[in-house]
Amino acid sequence: MTRPTARVLALLELLQTGGQRTVGDLAARLGVDERTVRRYAEHLADLGIPVQAQRGRYGGYRLAPGYKLPPLMLTDDEALAVVLGLRAAERAGLATTEHAATASALAKVSRVLPRALGQRLDSLLSTAQFTTPVRATAPAGADTLLSLASAAQAQRTVTIAYTAWDGRESQRELDVYGVVFHSGRWYVTGHDHGRDDVRTFRLDRIASVRQDDGSYVVPADFDAMTQVVSGIAAVRWSHEVSVVLWTTLTDARERLPPSAGRLSEHVDGVLLETRAEHLGGMARMLAGLGWDFEVVTPDALREEVFALSDRLRVSGVRGTVA
Repeated sequence: MTRPTARVLALLELLQTGGQRTVGDLAARLGVDERTVRRYAEHLADLGIPVQAQRGRYGGYRLAPGYKLPPLMLTDDEALAVVLGLRAAERAGLATTEHAATASALAKVSRVLPRALGQRLDSLLSTAQFTTPVRATAPAGADTLLSLASAAQAQRTVTIAYTAWDGRESQRELDVYGVVFHSGRWYVTGHDHGRDDVRTFRLDRIASVRQDDGSYVVPADFDAMTQVVSGIAAVRWSHEVSVVLWTTLTDARERLPPSAGRLSEHVDGVLLETRAEHLGGMARMLAGLGWDFEVVTPDALREEVFALSDRLRVSGVRGTVA
């Protein structure tokens, strides 16, 4: 009878936790009957894994004392999940180091896979194409990310060595409220003791993290993700923009991410307050939303909307017969 590989490996995972497990317990955990558990145990023994059986009413199975399992045993689905996860993390910029770390991890996984499965995964990686481009990243050090995450979980104050965008270096005492990945970069946000305010810092600009003795309590209503994306949206750009969108606040929040700017109720709909480096792009974004809108400021944005309208009108009549 065919034995499903995933459940056989699941049995091995249960046995490697140590001690003896009863047949009834193993059957319940695997979702099979006791007879099937015995077949799975026989299959493991056929593979050379020393599964010891104890007969009787309370009999069960255990691994032989001192037996060391291979470092990694994956089903086809698990191996595919690991390999694609590594590749997706690399493309999205999630990796905390340069490309070499992902490449070496993939190589290690490939070395412990059965030859046939490894060849199939190599075929996938060499032929698969992605519609989204590889995101330019600013890698954060693994030690920096893990140290800040540990501090956030333990609610322990840290001191970070930080280099600002203009090159100024400083030591910042920080209560870590959370770490957030956004648009190819890792950020940490929390209470900056020196500024007595909640601030956000890029991890790739943090040279070191030292855990201090202080502790703190994160405000109950604090949302690290909202804080980070709102802070990024508030960075000073070339143009301050205010536009009234003729829609509801609920619909606007569904269509626009927090990083788009600040949304608030307005007598004629929703007020969008944001910043933009290029007003032409802002005009195209507003047109693409599909709602009527009114430009409050700046006047230059209104001119960009007029220019976009003229280009669209020309494109619409091009090729028509008079």
